[in-house]
Amino acid sequence: MGKPGFYTVKPGDTLIRIGLDAGQNWRDLVRWNKIENPNLLEVGQVLRIVSPDQTPAPEAVVIKAVTPPSTVNVSGPDTKVATAPPTPTLASAGMAAGTPAPVTPAMVAESEGLAFIWPHNGAIMAGFDEAKNKGLDVAGKAGDPVLAAADGKVVYAGSGLRGYGNLVIIKHNNTFLSAYAHNQALLVREDQAVKRGQTIAQMGNSDADQVKLHFEIRRLGKPVDPVKFLPPR
Repeated sequence: MGKPGFYTVKPGDTLIRIGLDAGQNWRDLVRWNKIENPNLLEVGQVLRIVSPDQTPAPEAVVIKAVTPPSTVNVSGPDTKVATAPPTPTLASAGMAAGTPAPVTPAMVAESEGLAFIWPHNGAIMAGFDEAKNKGLDVAGKAGDPVLAAADGKVVYAGSGLRGYGNLVIIKHNNTFLSAYAHNQALLVREDQAVKRGQTIAQMGNSDADQVKLHFEIRRLGKPVDPVKFLPPR
């Protein structure tokens, strides 16, 4: 096994693919490794995939219970103060005394300030399968809006990753990325900040046999089942 925080280039690898699998911006990989030509990688080349200022990301996120203030200023210093409802904690989740409450994937994301939404409201054509389908395939019509599932920064917008067509990748924080593939048109550019619910692309069938949105959520670069992070329909 390689040294944590580093990756050994394999045949067929590209910086975009390595960045997606590592949960990093491919441009950061260029900078951290002082790569002169991003299109030229050598098999066996060892790349740093974690910032030199950071230790390798942990495999688990610790959920910390936060007690919110009892009041929230809704507009400004001269407006009325509204009472905020108490936020459920792990201890008040209805579990028996002494039994830890289950930590759900959505709770992991929420602990980092993320609340994902569906990028499109179409029917699910194909669900998550770790071996065969690294995300969800969602039905729709050509030109339908594709929405950013959460706030973040566009780290890739292009068609350089085989099998994904016109692709947008958004980095939400140091843990989570989301990917939106097979688009007809891309409406954002790299390094652009986007908000949850913002239209980032138009649905299409680029590098696909029919119109659909392929949507992935990746945690520390590893594909996870998006349904577990999305609100119930």
